[in-house]
Amino acid sequence: MWFGIHPLKKFPAPIMKPLAPFFAAGLIIAYGVNSAQNAMMASDEWKNDPRNPDAKAGSH
Repeated sequence: MWFGIHPLKKFPAPIMKPLAPFFAAGLIIAYGVNSAQNAMMASDEWKNDPRNPDAKAGSH
């Protein structure tokens, strides 16, 4: 005890259960953004661009 109080008292507060929908939404958004980026990199406009990491090294 420190000045009559417990400094690290444990409270049975649920943290993960109320935040679970936000974690699920974040995963869904990340999956959607990743899919959109992969689709855009594979498009005709960008597939031979030197800035595209999937482009062949000697194609510019």
